[in-house]
Formats: sequence, structure tokens, C-alpha cells
Amino acid sequence: MPAVLRIGGLRVVIYPSEHRPAHVHVKAAEGEAVFILHCADGPPELRESYGFGRSDLGGIKDALADRLTVLCAEWSSIHGRH
Repeated sequence: MPAVLRIGGLRVVIYPSEHRPAHVHVKAAEGEAVFILHCADGPPELRESYGFGRSDLGGIKDALADRLTVLCAEWSSIHGRH
């Protein structure tokens, strides 16, 4: 699955067959986290994670919040309304 965004060495993915609410998968070699976006106002909320440390997750959440408008637009282009 192509990434809709990259954060450092992490890939942010939206799967075309996914369900609502709007969310993204953040993937790394060592783990994966799923964040609900809460479009359009945010903030992103961690739904589940494995392989990431607490400080990593905080940085990821901040990076997603900074790009929330772009991520919500990507979700809408793939799935329609959030």
C-alpha cells in the first residue's frame, strides 16, 4: 500500500477498504500504530499500537496533528466523507 505521508522513516497509510471513523496506520519495521483522525478539528487519538515507545507515539501524534488537514483530505478522496 502506498504511503499518503512519510514522517521520518515511518509510512502513514490509508487502506482503500477501510471503515469509518477516519483513521491512519503508521508503519515502521518494528511496529504499527493506528490513530483516529477526528476530522476536521482533531486532535488525532491513538487507537492501538505495538512496537512503539510512549515518546515515539507522542511525536507521531504531534506530526499527524500538524498534517491533519492533508490527512483528512486524503481520507475523503479515498472514502468520501469522514
